[in-house]
Amino acid sequence: MSTAAFEAPAIGRAEQFSTRVAFFIAGFGGAVWAGLVPFAKMRAGLAEGSLGLLLLAFGIGSIIAMPLAGALAGRYGCRRVLIVSSLLVCVALPALATLSDPLLLAAALFVLGAGVGSVDCVVNIQAVIVERAAGRALMSGFHGLFSVGGIVGAAGCAGALSLGASPLGVSLIAFVFTAAMLIWAAPHFLGFGGDTSGPAFALPRGAVLFIGILCFIVFLTEGSILDWSAVFLTFSRGADPAHAGFGYAAFATTMTIGRLSGDAIVRRVSRTTIILIGGLLAASGLMIATLVTSVPAAMLGFALVGAGCSNIVPVLYSAIGKQTLMPESVAVPAVTTLGYAGILLGPAAIGFVAHVASLPAAFLIISVFLIGVAASGRFLKV
Repeated sequence: MSTAAFEAPAIGRAEQFSTRVAFFIAGFGGAVWAGLVPFAKMRAGLAEGSLGLLLLAFGIGSIIAMPLAGALAGRYGCRRVLIVSSLLVCVALPALATLSDPLLLAAALFVLGAGVGSVDCVVNIQAVIVERAAGRALMSGFHGLFSVGGIVGAAGCAGALSLGASPLGVSLIAFVFTAAMLIWAAPHFLGFGGDTSGPAFALPRGAVLFIGILCFIVFLTEGSILDWSAVFLTFSRGADPAHAGFGYAAFATTMTIGRLSGDAIVRRVSRTTIILIGGLLAASGLMIATLVTSVPAAMLGFALVGAGCSNIVPVLYSAIGKQTLMPESVAVPAVTTLGYAGILLGPAAIGFVAHVASLPAAFLIISVFLIGVAASGRFLKV
């Protein structure tokens, strides 16, 4: 039985709404933790190197959990896995706000990574099914809610802390807020996970592997901007360190706007065109940032990267729903895991190239990869 033969029953606006809420939860949970990192560092007395090792626990938890979450969703349905995964996020945040032992912090961060990664993985399975049932483009808007969740989580955490809330208080607020959203949306999570005729686990192959490689490149780009844009602005362009964060802010703003408007764009132009223009726009942004030696040019470049990347990944996830080689309960976790690997490995690879050559050279290499992404769209069934 192929994925194309699987018919999703009784899917409508309520299921679309629940999908958006789950994407929001995934973005929100990770962003709240980002605001609590400095407090965890101080409580545990960690140096920068030790903190870097600790932060790996999040990514390890995510990557280990994703294939398992996909298999469980295929067997037990998206609803059960999304509820359990969201509860893991709720429970992990208060622990991360109070623990001081590095090993216990790593364990709690592993749980948070497993929760966020599982939600991200399974909601993409649900999104593929819901979009296919709707017969129209929805994926960009779904992914846009992940970005909105990140903005709300980061701004809410910073705002509460600035008003005098303790890290534990912030985490408890996040707990209650996440639980309330979960109660609201859970009845409309899908009680199934798509075609279950395939194996529980499988290495990506064919079109799925190709999609995964493209996601790896785009996520590598996003992770590099997240971790290196401020360093680039400070040390390569002489920006005030206090203002260096505006580079990522420009990227994140255009990324969010692009995704929230992406479904309307996809309905007017082909998905192949989205990949072509998006890849070229992102590549040109990195080239402007590196070849024009001014802070405003770098800010503009990072904004163009966000706009260009914004709808490539949603279009690629839509392509998963159209391929028939692997069921989505296996294909989506495989692609998502490859994408997360790009986020994890990208910053380290950029650091290595920057050490051997320079940070601008590393960004230019990524721009070449993005040109390859742009050229690849015509080979996909999107």
